[in-house]
Amino acid sequence: MAAALPSVDKRSDERAASLCYAGFWRRMAADLIDNIVLLPVMGALAPSRWPTHPTVMALAQAMAAHPLRQFLGLVFGVAYSVVFWVKFLGTPGKLLLACHLVDARTLGPLSVNQALLRNLGYLVSYATLGLGFLWIAWDARKQGFHDKIAGSVVLYAPRRAKRG
Repeated sequence: MAAALPSVDKRSDERAASLCYAGFWRRMAADLIDNIVLLPVMGALAPSRWPTHPTVMALAQAMAAHPLRQFLGLVFGVAYSVVFWVKFLGTPGKLLLACHLVDARTLGPLSVNQALLRNLGYLVSYATLGLGFLWIAWDARKQGFHDKIAGSVVLYAPRRAKRG
């Protein structure tokens, strides 16, 4: 029984070595695509008049003037990401760029709890002045702080050309 454990570990090490992690620029491009997809919906939920000078005070006043819209926008954004991450292994932007968001340990789909935790992890990545996102560029497994918090990785799975 004990002899079986090293072979399992060896297979998982070989599998981990063969993985291709999605890098910083591919993930940023996927995020840009998702933002374009979400723009019409979020535009409908956002306040009709944003301040012309984006100071912290002016933005806070605009958000305070429309708290229900802000709350609905937040709920929609979280629900959008959770549903796509759990059901389809990625948002439309990630899927278009052949990226799959999976559990770092099992390489299976994220659980709903992991997806929610990953959304909370975005706050940490933003709170560190974006360092949590930049970390993707330097990390061996291309994980941002939000990925490390949720135990997720983004894999790049290039499509293979079909033979006639």
